[in-house]
Amino acid sequence: MKQYLEALKNCYEFGTDVDSRAGKVRRAFGYQMRYDLSKGFPAVTTKKLAWKAVVSELLWFLEGSNDERRLAEILYEDSRENLKDKKTIWTQNANSSYWKSKSKFPGDVGKIYGVQWRDFNGVDQIKNLISGLKKEPNSRRHILTAWNPQELDLMSLPPCHAFSQFFVSNNKLSCQLYQRSCDMFLGVPFNIASYSLLVHLLASECSIQVGEFIHTLGDYHIYHEHFEAVEMQLKRDPLKLPELYYEKKNIFEYKLNDFTLKNYNSHATIKANMNV
Repeated sequence: MKQYLEALKNCYEFGTDVDSRAGKVRRAFGYQMRYDLSKGFPAVTTKKLAWKAVVSELLWFLEGSNDERRLAEILYEDSRENLKDKKTIWTQNANSSYWKSKSKFPGDVGKIYGVQWRDFNGVDQIKNLISGLKKEPNSRRHILTAWNPQELDLMSLPPCHAFSQFFVSNNKLSCQLYQRSCDMFLGVPFNIASYSLLVHLLASECSIQVGEFIHTLGDYHIYHEHFEAVEMQLKRDPLKLPELYYEKKNIFEYKLNDFTLKNYNSHATIKANMNV
């Protein structure tokens, strides 16, 4: 994860300070990182990765859900009736003041990522993507997008990781993600793990190997309130990457505990507030 730390350091040392919708930030524009997934799973090691949160959110996206309480069910493996006091990484968005007037039910987060992945104006992009990778692996049209201009106002949060392209070469699947807005301390390590896991699942579904995850950052930024946490993280040395272990299933049938990061060692958690 040295590439991530270099990007974090670059933003912290050379970024420009501005006021943003969610508070003061230090920002820069345009950066790219590449991770060879055959050499280990790119889980951040200079702080602890919230692995179960990563897995549960991706499975939730693949379901096409718009219900934050459904995410809680996946994460805690229990029925929502028993989870009234349990939170997820989407609880703040679901309950935000700017979204509440548009919310249709408790836990509604609108037409966010998973909805667009599974029903983009009637198109199931995930099924089409899998079909295309199997039938025409050399196509240049293996695209997955969550940025639907017609429905941005129907989302509790417009997509940050907005557009990805998949590429097959030498029987290996790679993905390049364009992320328009990148919270470098909290969000980006999570996004790296999430899309790397997605590459693994798609490759498994298509019976091919994993290649690279390429992460292209647009506006990448650090909130001023995260500066102390960033300074702490940059003083830590990265550890050896873990290996991802799971048994192959249909991509829509996985459960939270199907996935294990073997030999995952990390420095201690660094807590920070999420800006919404």
